[in-house]
Amino acid sequence: MILKETWRFRLTRTFFGLTDEYMENVYEAFFFLKYAGGWSFSEAYNLPIGLRKWFVERLVRQLETERDAIDKASSGSGRSQELTSQNQPHMSPQLAQRFGASKSG
Repeated sequence: MILKETWRFRLTRTFFGLTDEYMENVYEAFFFLKYAGGWSFSEAYNLPIGLRKWFVERLVRQLETERDAIDKASSGSGRSQELTSQNQPHMSPQLAQRFGASKSG
């Protein structure tokens, strides 16, 4: 006896699985973490969704902060600083002796 397979429901199943749009967003997050954050694919893939979302948002904030600092520095609005005896880096006596520099500080 051959049973004929019939579908019980004739509507397309839209409630199982993830939509293409959702998966596109997931892959965009993977790419962003890999490209801008140096993560491997498996590291990003294995993160819990909430934690992955936090890392993406935090990385965006960090890159925006860096971009603003670069823009500020390149526009000349940042204050330049000259080295004086008060803000010069301190050289240890061993390094000063090795390189023949006088002791600063």
